Amino acid sequence: MHIMEGFLPVKHAIGWSVAAAPFVIYGLYTINKRIKEKPEQRMLLGVAAAFTFVLSALKMPSVTGSCSHPTGTGLGAILFGPAAMAPIGAVVLLFQAILLAHGGLTTLGANVISMAVVGPFAAAAIFRAAKAVKVPFAFSIFLAASCADLLTYITTSAQLAFAFPDPAGGFAASFTKFASVFALTQIPLAISEGLLTVVVINALVRFNSPELQEMKVIAVQEVQA
Repeated sequence: MHIMEGFLPVKHAIGWSVAAAPFVIYGLYTINKRIKEKPEQRMLLGVAAAFTFVLSALKMPSVTGSCSHPTGTGLGAILFGPAAMAPIGAVVLLFQAILLAHGGLTTLGANVISMAVVGPFAAAAIFRAAKAVKVPFAFSIFLAASCADLLTYITTSAQLAFAFPDPAGGFAASFTKFASVFALTQIPLAISEGLLTVVVINALVRFNSPELQEMKVIAVQEVQA
């Protein structure tokens, strides 16, 4: 769920926006540097951005009238690193707030932190760790993308619990309630997103293997396999 417009208290909305700003600024720097050095990677960057926009726009009904959706940030984090996904995610969330009424302007910072910072950093870390211990390539992709999705929703639940602690049980009780609301739909969505990301990267390996080797996403032996 993107946290909807006006849902967070003003102090929380401002705080999350301030927290998200450095990630977006640094991400813009890394993207500009990469594109200047490797302009041929523009197309792959566009694929990653489009993948994030399309998947995160697919709202699906959840319990209690809320909604769940994939995030799509794992693909870009694997290809370009997690920093690049902060500005991409910010643009995606901004357009969705304006054009689709999905999320909001006042909650943009909070949504950037959950979907475009925590998710991508988790995806990149899990992908690298899985490769380091020789986990099969496809399963490394699946783990990275699906866990990025789940951690985005865990972060959102924590943000909501922080803003609206339970009167009796405090943060922990509120977090449990928010996380439980989305678990039934989000776990299947995370699995589906992981599988779809594997399919997309396998297609990129087939048609763009030189670029992926240069980006250190795959090794020569993985292409030969």
